[in-house]
Amino acid sequence: MRTHYIYTTSICLHSIGVSLCFSAVDAESCDGSRDGSEFKVTQCGCIMAVQLGRRVLWTALRQQAPGRAAGGLPARDRAVWCGAAPQCSRLGVVATRRYSSDHKEDLRVRYLDGEDSGSLVIQLPLRSDRCSAIFSLFQLFEAVEDIKKNNRVRSVIFCSLVPGIFCAGADLKERTKMQPSEVGPFVSKARALISEMGNLPVPTIAAIDGAALGGGLEMALSCDIRISSNDAKMGLVETRLAIIPGGGGTQRLPRAIGVSQAKELIFSARVVQGAEACRLGLVNHSVEQNESGDAAYLRALELAREINPQGPIAVRMAKLAINQGIEVDLVTGLAIEEACYAQVIPTKDRLEGLAAFKEKRRPNYKGE
Repeated sequence: MRTHYIYTTSICLHSIGVSLCFSAVDAESCDGSRDGSEFKVTQCGCIMAVQLGRRVLWTALRQQAPGRAAGGLPARDRAVWCGAAPQCSRLGVVATRRYSSDHKEDLRVRYLDGEDSGSLVIQLPLRSDRCSAIFSLFQLFEAVEDIKKNNRVRSVIFCSLVPGIFCAGADLKERTKMQPSEVGPFVSKARALISEMGNLPVPTIAAIDGAALGGGLEMALSCDIRISSNDAKMGLVETRLAIIPGGGGTQRLPRAIGVSQAKELIFSARVVQGAEACRLGLVNHSVEQNESGDAAYLRALELAREINPQGPIAVRMAKLAINQGIEVDLVTGLAIEEACYAQVIPTKDRLEGLAAFKEKRRPNYKGE
């Protein structure tokens, strides 16, 4: 009960802080300043609610992670391994960070180079049985936190190396071993994780080359853009088990495809494939699967190559304006847009864009 309260409180504090920051952006008690490529609101007590919420959540996660010291991950698990795994040679990898000491079960974050520079790929575990559920909340939380601190990242792709599976939802074998008092806190952790994925400041793309069911689809729904293969299966199937989607599915699916369509899919626990998912608006694109089973991933890379050259601060502010504005009335949304627009005016990137247009060349944006 106490754990559930901690997670709920931290999320509420974070949400209230974000709302207050936008409300106060024009107030005399707040002034905007920029340090490098990051926007900071200074002299404003509202930001403390955001920081406090995150700190409470992060502290709770550290306490709940089994077998981990107070210092977080062991040093051997945080090491960066340079070079690509043989089966991943197509990724153009600069470096890979592992979030588990067992290479068969780890979560991997891959930084790409060459024409894909600026893209980061989060690969779900290599073993199919570990692709069940939000398999390791602590590992994925840590990966998301690391991305937030890296200003070189301009887009993130979530995918899986397991053929035919993106993420298959909760591990039902583990659920059967849980006491009723443990279920609520576990679901709260999963919900908080998925919300953090949705709060990443850069564009996120879910490359769905296989089954995305239950919590797996909820993870995909938190991404800005979803691309699936034509044979991928997607659905919020929780009502088959006499429960409801608990990772944000009841809220994000209606926002993605409309209330009536979402109710039909959730009430019936229906599973749809790529073409129908695209027709419903559940995914942006549905592509023909290839022999190697990574058609959606390759299409996601193409899209990331379109996003990465654009002004990084502008893209981040556009995402913030859309995400915050869609939750409020139009008048408030326009005020949010104005506040976000104000953050791009003093940037070097804006001047570079104008100079490049005048000189008829490609701009070289640095996120400054």
